[in-house]
Amino acid sequence: MTIRVNGTEVASPDDARVSLLDHLREGLHLTGTKVGCNQGACGACTVLLDGQRVLSCLTLAVQADGREVTTIEGLSEGDGLHPLQSAFIEHDGFQCGYCTPGQICAASAMLRELAEGVPSYVTADLAQEHVSVSREEIRERMSGNLCRCGAHNGIVDAIFQVATEKAA
Repeated sequence: MTIRVNGTEVASPDDARVSLLDHLREGLHLTGTKVGCNQGACGACTVLLDGQRVLSCLTLAVQADGREVTTIEGLSEGDGLHPLQSAFIEHDGFQCGYCTPGQICAASAMLRELAEGVPSYVTADLAQEHVSVSREEIRERMSGNLCRCGAHNGIVDAIFQVATEKAA
């Protein structure tokens, strides 16, 4: 069994009980994905699984068999930063930086959801094909990712900037 992690085929762990988080950090030494609560409540461990955000602490590594996992280390293309990474820096969307990898991975998937017209709880018109980006929409969609330092305004501003640039 193999998993594709950041574009590279890697073996699944022999033990079916190993979480994706532990496999990434301990097995593959990709330490960008953080261990927060280890209970699925904080979002620090968020990674992308086939482009959708998942909590890697609650996902077994064997569930990723034959699928594509993208971590913060694999989000950018080439040597440059991903636009979200640049925007987080520009808008001070981090303080201690612990939640930042999970925030950025979740935001990446959230932007894809917006582009695909996936509604949220605060989406005003469920019949529209395109969901308008707003700070309220971003706050709702990012509510599963906590920042204990209080950098939420910078996080929302960073995501809003990237979302509006993509929409233009």
